[in-house]
Amino acid sequence: MPTDGDTYPMILTSTPPRSSEAKVLPHPGLKRRSALRERRPHAVRRHTGRVATRFVVLVTGDIVAILIARAIALWLAAETVDGTLAYSGSPLVSGGTRFVFVGLLILVAIFATGGHSRHRALNLPIRLFVAVGGAVLITWAGGIARGFLPDLILPMVATAGTVWLSLFLVRQFSEWILRDVWPGQRGAGVAILVGVPKQAGRYEHAVGAPGGDYRVAGYVATHAEGDGEFLGTIDSLPAVIDAHDAEAVVVCADLPASRINDLIEQCLLSGCQVLFPARAVRVYGLRPTLVWHHDQPFFELGSPVLKARALISKRIVDVVVGGILLLLLSPLLLAIAIAIRLDSPGSPFFFQERAGLGGRRFRMFKFRTMREGADAEKLDMAHLNQTGDTRLFKIRDDPRTTRLGRTLRRLSLDELPQLANVLTGEMSLIGPRPFFESDFQEYEDHHFRRLDAKPGITGLWQVSGRSEVVDFEDVIFLDRQYIEQWSFWLDVSILFRTIPAVLRRTGAF
Repeated sequence: MPTDGDTYPMILTSTPPRSSEAKVLPHPGLKRRSALRERRPHAVRRHTGRVATRFVVLVTGDIVAILIARAIALWLAAETVDGTLAYSGSPLVSGGTRFVFVGLLILVAIFATGGHSRHRALNLPIRLFVAVGGAVLITWAGGIARGFLPDLILPMVATAGTVWLSLFLVRQFSEWILRDVWPGQRGAGVAILVGVPKQAGRYEHAVGAPGGDYRVAGYVATHAEGDGEFLGTIDSLPAVIDAHDAEAVVVCADLPASRINDLIEQCLLSGCQVLFPARAVRVYGLRPTLVWHHDQPFFELGSPVLKARALISKRIVDVVVGGILLLLLSPLLLAIAIAIRLDSPGSPFFFQERAGLGGRRFRMFKFRTMREGADAEKLDMAHLNQTGDTRLFKIRDDPRTTRLGRTLRRLSLDELPQLANVLTGEMSLIGPRPFFESDFQEYEDHHFRRLDAKPGITGLWQVSGRSEVVDFEDVIFLDRQYIEQWSFWLDVSILFRTIPAVLRRTGAF
């Protein structure tokens, strides 16, 4: 986990932080980021509730459908000659253990093929058929391998057909419950449409369909002056988003490329996803994702780390991996702490106040790598800053660094205590490095986008050169690129790139 080359602590103390000390930084440019941070837990709970509700209803319906298929097969096998032949050896009419096995196999196959996704209803019959067919083939794999396929075709077709038809019919009932009974539009996020209602009816129906992700609050006019049927104009879009606490903006009108870029930037600054009806849309720096809403395709643009699903999965990985690393590395942490104490006077740890998610101030844990009182010497060292930018204060061979501290920095071992910050939820394993509150005085509006994600122990900047990246705009670009193009595999890539970056010690000082 490469160090960012921090060369000055703002606060040097051995007193551990208390939760009551966490405050919102008072800079005016942080107000919107703070509002997004406060809104995020509510959005996560709402999204999790809807996803869990849908999953429970659909899985319950699938279980009922499999039981209905078994009842039909048992009746046909008992009452008809053809049924006896068709279901001979079928798990639908055999003992309980074999039936339970194939039932669980079918449920797993449905999940694996996306049968529970709320965005994949268009080809649901095919997905169900693939899942059932795969489970049936696995069930009879032994007999097929022994050359009994001709004798097994009839029971395989009868079993798969009965289960598929039962699943498909019961799924219609399950979708009706989700759409019209529970939860309907309860808990759905707010969506705002850009365009004219008469021309965007099908998009409104698709996005705001009961059981979907959003409910439509209204329209925003593309012309300068809107009438009473509009929530406002496109020029007042940020205010409309804030007023309705919107989570998505759907662009249903044709807009010039420059206007689209401005609209997307406003939406991302407000923490909104942007949806376009599936057509050619090119925006620099963002990758569109094809999503479905009520069988209508849309291109979705936005920051993945603003979405509840990404936040949940990222937090799970942080807790599991961070906990394992902290447990495995605890002997090394103890040894380093003792070595620091023996190398120079003072506590082996220090705590720096940094800005985290949305600008919230928190205490970041590090091993001490400088002599005591180093923070008071910062002004005297300003002429040694190699970046020429106070927001990136980097000094190669800093005279304040202790003998052991130089080694810890080179190997990035001084950052290991931040695993505790990860477990407490103040940091993530991967993300933009946290900066100081004093840096924000010189930030421009687009710089604050780096606060949309939790700060990380390592990140795209660290594996791209660390202290050798001395242009602040390059640092911001890398942080924004990570936030706007986040994926699970990007995190995996950064983790694997962190190890050689540490070993090469490129830019570490």
